[in-house]
Amino acid sequence: MREFFKKFRLLGIVLLGLSMVIVILFYRALQPKKTLPVYQPADFNPELVDSTLQYVKKYHTVSDFSLVNQNGQTITQKDYEEKIYIADFFFTTCPSICPIMTENMATIQQKILNDDDVLLLSHSVTPEIDSVPQLKKYALEKGVIDEKWNLVTGDKKQIYELARKSYLAVKTDGDGGPYDMIHTENFMLIDKEKRIRGTYDGTNPEEIEELLKDLAILKASYKE
Repeated sequence: MREFFKKFRLLGIVLLGLSMVIVILFYRALQPKKTLPVYQPADFNPELVDSTLQYVKKYHTVSDFSLVNQNGQTITQKDYEEKIYIADFFFTTCPSICPIMTENMATIQQKILNDDDVLLLSHSVTPEIDSVPQLKKYALEKGVIDEKWNLVTGDKKQIYELARKSYLAVKTDGDGGPYDMIHTENFMLIDKEKRIRGTYDGTNPEEIEELLKDLAILKASYKE
């Protein structure tokens, strides 16, 4: 009789374990999967958005561009075709937030090093200072890996319009100059359709972690 109850007890434990697994699987199946929003100009602080776009609520994408990277190569939207990428704005002589932003972007670079779907793109807001040799010097100092991360310079008007009309990431400086800007600490997550899927404080480690989590969610969405 004792042996019978031992077997029954074992069966009960097994059934209880299976029941818990089934409940957990059902719970997970019923939980809505997290998806990332598609951000539009109307979702942003108007100070960061060109006045012609402040009320746009759909169909916003990053415009085509042609800029030059740290190796003197022309970089266009074609180089980011079918890629997810993280973009920001900086300048090499910035003494305040840029070193922190660059360090955090370098951390992201390490996380995506073997991920062919993800790239990085940093735009100089002082192209008159950030020549190709200056960008190359900065890239070497900061551990930039050319295959993963482009630091770009070029026509200031084009960079300004990208910042204000595409990435929605900088403020005007208020001194009356036509293409003068104050960059923010924002990192922008851009999907394969050239849409903004997230913005993050590039100086905040917690938001960098949030960016990496959102990147994983975005990548997973292309596998579904």
